[in-house]
Parts: sequence; structure tokens; C-alpha cells
Amino acid sequence: MVHLTPNPSYSLSLKIEIPNQAGTFASVLNAIADVGGNLGQISLIERNLKISTREIMVDAASTDQAEQIIAAVKALPDVKLLKVSDRTFDLHRRGKISIESRIPLTSQDDLAMAYTPGVGRICTAIAHQPEQVYSLTIKGNTVAVVTDGSAVLGLGNLGPEAALPVMEGKAMLFKEFAGIDAFPICLATQDPEEIIATVKRIAPVFGGINLEDIGAPRCFEIEKRLRAELNIPVFHDDQHGTAIVSLAALINALKLVKKSLDTAKIVINGAGAAGIAIATLFKTAGATDITLCDSLGILSQNRDDLTPEKQAWAVSASGKLGDALKGADVFLGVSAPGVLTPEMVKGMAKNAIVFAMANPIPEIQPELINDLVAVVATGRSDYPNQINNVLAFPGLFRGALDCRARAITDNMYLEAAKAIASLINPANLDRENIIPSVFDGRVVTAVAAAVQHAARQDGVAGE
Repeated sequence: MVHLTPNPSYSLSLKIEIPNQAGTFASVLNAIADVGGNLGQISLIERNLKISTREIMVDAASTDQAEQIIAAVKALPDVKLLKVSDRTFDLHRRGKISIESRIPLTSQDDLAMAYTPGVGRICTAIAHQPEQVYSLTIKGNTVAVVTDGSAVLGLGNLGPEAALPVMEGKAMLFKEFAGIDAFPICLATQDPEEIIATVKRIAPVFGGINLEDIGAPRCFEIEKRLRAELNIPVFHDDQHGTAIVSLAALINALKLVKKSLDTAKIVINGAGAAGIAIATLFKTAGATDITLCDSLGILSQNRDDLTPEKQAWAVSASGKLGDALKGADVFLGVSAPGVLTPEMVKGMAKNAIVFAMANPIPEIQPELINDLVAVVATGRSDYPNQINNVLAFPGLFRGALDCRARAITDNMYLEAAKAIASLINPANLDRENIIPSVFDGRVVTAVAAAVQHAARQDGVAGE
């Protein structure tokens, strides 16, 4: 069983009442620590001669461990557990986003301009000059976050309602990191034709479409068709956002170990939407030796079970993941927990790079291979080198919207990755610092500028 680090995903708030006696509160903290809880903020709510009331924030590693923490506190004599809250659920109550007016309505004049009759003048102006929709409505700064709920995080086909919290979160990230207004669109269909038709019908409102958590291989056709049939950017973040940030991290990791992308032997485990997009972008960037594996092993030309997308990456070699990794310089996983073993890693080349990006449990725990490889990255925030899509999509859409791009090109992906990588100063580059923090304020500006430049180079900018 993998032992994960306690983290805020399983954060509890415990409100307790205890006798105001020396050592009593220490017994509570010790009980929490004994079952592996990680203490956070502690607040004194009330205290008198007899009792004290406190609120304790505690991180757990799982729901089971959270229950153990609660049971340990309840079992203490003279300790009353007044209230238990799951802080993650509390954060989501009533949703995480809202729509607010940008301007106040405080008088009859305001109303006459914002709505009828004044708004009619704006409608007429747009009818005569359709491009004015970008400057006179929300379209120029608004993105639709579209899903069918068929591939929610690593949880599977949960449907549109269960996907809504993720799409709300995505909308929050757009707003907080790039100032973009985004809205979740969770569709009650998983038919590609219906999805395509629905997105086309709502497109007049939006300056861009962010596809999210749509299962492979349907996501390939949906994205391809929408790109061909719409004149606004369409971006599948699970594919291209992951690819952009992975390439940025790999550029710096290879720089650190003094290897080059065009000669590195790269193995990608996971041949779904993300894995294929990563391989494609790596090839665009100059990689020449890429082997993809799925749950059955190497995508071999000898196999007869490959989808068209996988067939495009089939190689003459065959075997399992361990066979592919012999002498490899890079392992990149977008697959499943525990599929990579220390023995496989030992068979890789000297100064190997491992990106174990399955979430929440990576393909291998970094602790098991820290002494075996030069660089380890994961998708988790509690390890160094987090490969997180939020480094890419806010800045990419910021740049695309600002230059009114009609599409998003491979060159825009490539330049976005280079921009992210460039933010790590060579003097600060080390095995635990190959990628900027998601809270680095330079990221969105750098990515947006690179994307706009690439859009103009490629002739897709609308300015």
C-alpha cells in the first residue's frame, strides 16, 4: 500500500472543548500525530478558568485516515469534539464561482444604457460590424469550459453533474491566474456529434473553447472537428496543456543532465489523449526516439488491437514497459499508480529522468528512486517539480484572446513551453527546480506574450 503525504485535499477542521488544565491540549495534539495527521492552523476561540475551546486544522492522506483522526480525538477522556468539518467540502458548498455585474445599476439612466432602450444601439452596431462583438460584449474575454464527464480527473466516467466541481475549479483558475471569465458547460450527452453541434451553437458567446475531461479516442475527433468548424481557439487541456508543461520541464531537466532532446531515448507510459499529445509535441520540438506503451506494453506494429491514434506511434520493437525502458534516458508516465518499479529504473541510462505524473498516486513514489535518477517530477503539489497544467492554459488563452486568434497552432504550444522553461534561471536550475511554481506571477505574462508572437508568425492572429 502506498503511503501518501497528508495534504489539504483531506483537510479537517476540529472544534474541541477541553478542561483548561496544563497538558490536556498536548494530549489532543499527540493523539492526532499518533495516527499520522499533519497539524495546521490552531485557533483559540474561548477560554475561561474551567474550559478552553479551540479549532484545529488537520491534514490527512485519505478519507480512512481522516476517520482515524476523528476517532482518536473522540477517544480522549475529558475532550468534547464539538464539530467536525471537511474543509474541502465546505469550500465547495454553493459552488466556487458566481456571476457579478461589472458595472453598478444605481439610476434610471444606468438602466436605460445597460438594457432597453440603449442596448438596442449596441445590438445594431454588432449586426452591422460583427467584429465589434469582441469589444462590446463579454466574448473577447470569455472561455467555455466544456465536458461530457466521461473522463473526470483519474476517476473515470462520472457524468456531467459529477464533473461540474472540476469545471468550476477550472473557471476559477482562468479568472485568478489570467483574469479570464470562464464558465462551466457540462453536457448531458457523450455522443460526439451532439457535443460538436452543441459547442458550435453556443460558440457565439465565447472567445475560446477549453475542452476538458472527455475520454479518448472521442476527444480526438471532437477537437479536430471543432477546430475545423469554428473560428475561435479550441483547446483540449488534457492533451495539450499537459504536453506543454511536460515539454517545459523536460527542456530544463535535459539541460541539467547535459543531454539533448534530439538524441534522448524517451519512453511514455500511457497512450491515451495526454500520452499521444505529449509524444506529438516532443516530436515537434525535435525528439526522434520516442516509444509509447499502454497497459499491454509497447505499441508494437505486431499488435492488432491498436486504435488509429496508437497505430501512428507503433514501432517495430515489442515487449513490456520494462523492455522499453532498458537504456532509456526519460520515463514519462500519464498512466496508473505503481506501474514503474525500482528495478525498471535501474535499467535506464545514467542520469535518468523520471516524470511520474499519475494523480493522485504516481507511477512510482519518488522516495523509492531519489538515489537512482537525476530528476524526478510528479503531478503532486507535495513533491518538488510539480507538472501542473495551470502553468499553461491561463497564459495560452490570455495570449490567444488578446490577439483574437482564430485557432491554436503547434507553434503556439511549442513557444508556450519554451517560455515556461525560460523562467528558471540557469543559476537556480537543480534537480528539485526544473519548472516554475504555479504561483510565479511571471508565468501568465511570459506564456501570453509567446503565444501572441507565435500566432502572428502563423497568420492566425485576428488583430
